[in-house]
Formats: sequence, C-alpha cells, structure tokens
Amino acid sequence: MAPQLLPAASGELIVKNARHLTVHEEAIEKLADRVIRGIKEKEINIENFSQHEHHPTAKDAHAPNWIFLIDTLNFCFWTPGSDATKWKVDGQTGYFALCAAINRAMREGIDITNPAYYAKITLEQLESILRSDTEGTKAPLLEERVQCLHEVGRVLLDRYEGRFENCVRACEGSAVKLLQRVVEDFPCFRDEAILEHEADGATIETRVSFYKRAQILVGDLWSCYRGEGLGRFEDIDAITMFADYRVPQVLVHFGTLAYGDELMAVLKEDKLLANGCREEMEIRGASIYVVERLKVLVRAKLLTDHPGIKPSCVNAILLDHFLWDYRRKHAAELEYIPFHKTISVYY
Repeated sequence: MAPQLLPAASGELIVKNARHLTVHEEAIEKLADRVIRGIKEKEINIENFSQHEHHPTAKDAHAPNWIFLIDTLNFCFWTPGSDATKWKVDGQTGYFALCAAINRAMREGIDITNPAYYAKITLEQLESILRSDTEGTKAPLLEERVQCLHEVGRVLLDRYEGRFENCVRACEGSAVKLLQRVVEDFPCFRDEAILEHEADGATIETRVSFYKRAQILVGDLWSCYRGEGLGRFEDIDAITMFADYRVPQVLVHFGTLAYGDELMAVLKEDKLLANGCREEMEIRGASIYVVERLKVLVRAKLLTDHPGIKPSCVNAILLDHFLWDYRRKHAAELEYIPFHKTISVYY
C-alpha cells in the first residue's frame, strides 16, 4: 500500500504543478526571521508539548496509548455557526477540547485509552465522553469517530497486544518506518490522493500523500519524549508539517502563499471542498512545501548569522507547532483569511 511519494516529495510535485495558488520565496525569507525570533524567545521549543496542561509527560505510563487515541480522533473540529454553538469542553475548542474530553473521561474512571474498551465503544458512549459545555451541541462526525476507534482498536489488540508502544518499538527508531507501518496497519490514517499532472508531454496520475494524522502521531511521540527513549527517531527530519485547514491561513497571512482569485472566491463563499479535489490538494501540498523551504532557510540563517544556536533545534514539527499556535493566539486578526472547509477523517 506504500504510495509513490511521501509528503515532502508530494508537496514539491503539487507546487510544481499548481493551478490555483502561488508560493512567494521572498516572504518565506521574512518568515524565517520571525521564526528565529521565536526560537530565541522560546516560542519554538521541544519542551512546549509536555508543558501544556492537557498533554501527558514522558513519565505517564498511559502516554503512548493516549497519544495514539488522540491522534486517531484528531480530525475535523470546525463547525458552522456562531461561537455560541461551537463544540467546547472545559472552555476549550477544537483539538484541545478533544484532549480535555479524554482527560475528563479518565478522571471519571472510564478506561478510554484501552483499545479493549474503545474497539467496542458505542455511539452513545462516545457522545457522552465528548459531551460539550454548550447544551445541544455535539462533537462533529461522531459516527465516523466511532468507526475509526473500532478499526484501530481491533488492529492494536490483534497485532500489538493492545499497546501502541509495541508498534513504535517494532520500527527500531525510524520515523519513516513508523509512519509507513501506521498507514498500512490502520487504514483511517491513510491520507492520500491522486494528482493528475503533465510529465514528458503526457498527462499522468501520481499517488501523493499528506498523512496529517500519521505524521502528527510520530511528531507527538517525539515531542512528548523530547526526542529520547520511545520518542527517539534517527530520521525525524523526514516528517513534514501536518497539512490541515488552519496552518494555511497563517501561511497566507505571512504572504508565503497566495490564492488565485478563483480559489479565494470559493473559500470566501464557504463552499465545501471535496477531500482529494485539486484545490484542496494544492492548499495542503503547498503548506508542506512552504514549511520545508522555511526549515531550510531558518537553518541556513542560523548557521551564518547565529552561530550560538544549533540548526538542529528546529524541524518541521516545531515549525508546525509555532504556526498552529500563532493562529490560535491571533485568531481574530486572521479572520480576514478564509480557511478551506473539507469534511474528512484525515484532518
């Protein structure tokens, strides 16, 4: 089931054949300076993951299964309507609402991180676990989330004795091996599409990959364990940013991405983009490409202008964390840029 191209190569091919957007190299240069400021001010730091109140630490025995569960469910949190009707848990929205709901379930004595429990979870049980602060509001795509839990729970029990840690250890410190094993063993992580493009005067189709949830799963392990022990991966640099619907907003804000008039009109009208359509592929692929370029430029600037800072202190995972956090901190400021809306279990 391995695709022809992993996410980094997929992003490059997609940008090379883009029809609906353009990438601006000079803006990536400017963003690199902002990133270096973030490194100096500790905005960009591997320690930040475990310092968040909703995340486990490397000392928590449940951490691998918690991370696997969260990233199984880490998709499609946006909902139409006003702020008053948003799905919220303990005052949190989106991803952190999910974390808060799972942690609440654990406090209530529900064995939610155990695949023996969630492989058979009912819709009613999950609905209760993910219940919102706002009455009458439900978490989006509940049925799809139940299906994902059933699928991954069975595989984890059948192949890995119910412990995601066993899956990680079988990959012997390789992020790429873990990524490939996850997308092969757990189909709901298989975030791929077919790109039609020209090559040597002919129109061909290439299978491209984004692997948002599978990559963030590897990235979260690396971050939680600070790149050591279970989170030590010799090839962590092969992991790209996590192509979702919010980080592109930030990349457009900084001028690194520019949407064509036709695409911008579609986004402003809040039209749904089908998962795997050309426009959606280009937004996600270009996001991967821009962050890969950003990584290269930041490291080059650190080498030449900041010899006291190791270039290895930054990678695509930490850049994604920075950009995603920037969007949350400046949500109101970034509202002028529409984000693409796709209903999908992949992100």
